[in-house]
Amino acid sequence: MKFMKTVIAVGFAIGLAGTAHAQVSSISTPPQGSVWNTMATVIAGKARESGGIRMVVQPYGGNAQMMQSVNEGLAEFSLNDVNDVITAVEGSGEYEAALTNLRVVARINPFPIGLYVKENSGMTAVADLQGKSVPSGWDAFPIARPHITAILAAGGLTWDDVDQVPVPELIRGSDDMASGRVDSAFFAVGGPKVAEVDASVGGVRFLTVDPSDENLAEIQKVRPAFYFSEVTPAPPRVGVKESMAFVTWDNILVAGTHVSDEQVKTLLTVLFDEAAAIGEAYPPLRALNLETAYKAYPGVEYHPAAVAFFEGRGVAQGAAD
Repeated sequence: MKFMKTVIAVGFAIGLAGTAHAQVSSISTPPQGSVWNTMATVIAGKARESGGIRMVVQPYGGNAQMMQSVNEGLAEFSLNDVNDVITAVEGSGEYEAALTNLRVVARINPFPIGLYVKENSGMTAVADLQGKSVPSGWDAFPIARPHITAILAAGGLTWDDVDQVPVPELIRGSDDMASGRVDSAFFAVGGPKVAEVDASVGGVRFLTVDPSDENLAEIQKVRPAFYFSEVTPAPPRVGVKESMAFVTWDNILVAGTHVSDEQVKTLLTVLFDEAAAIGEAYPPLRALNLETAYKAYPGVEYHPAAVAFFEGRGVAQGAAD
């Protein structure tokens, strides 16, 4: 662990060579090509352009590494699933030790997720997967395990009700579904990979779930900040055939306790004063909304500067879904 921290620190220092005389803020993300990396790139670009912030995007190998980088002061900010941040602060799930220096800065956008299948499979609901194969394992993307557990629960199933086929990560999981190795694949609504598979197999569809109160209680046993949201068909939402409910989590902006109040305030000012331009640059960020960005979550705290920012803008903290 000490060696990995040293490597991260050295790499970070090299990446900032030549900027030692200016305050630099970094956003830690998964590797390039991920949704979070793309979102962070857009946000960092606007922060440099409009906020005068010297901001860089720092890719890491996965969620645990990027959360550790913020916790230890090697990065200032990160974007992540709020549920993963909750488990990181607790020191549960994939986290062996509690990362107690993480603070919420703002809710960025909702992220509906689902299992999808070939349209000619005859399946339309998650319940139809009973006895069918579902991607499992996820050694290179462990955050998918609780996500799929919740989706299955929202369809009245458990892992024991399906045939588990190991896949390492998201892209491989969708490729395996396209090739017929597994009957279903896991992805977020609007993911470019879903559109690619749709074109290659003659059509795909996401499977419906039942957004009942009983199922809400079941998915929140898996992760406390899961909720259901309604998604309507639109050209970017490939596989959404009708208005349907999805298990959903929120992307949040995270900062370390070492990050100054001024850095947090400046970035939040850019985010919400330039929200229209940010959403134009990357459509999933059109959901940026000052009125819904100060949301309460169980087990995590907001950075004091974020609290002051929202209160100064007259925004009251909203209850968790």
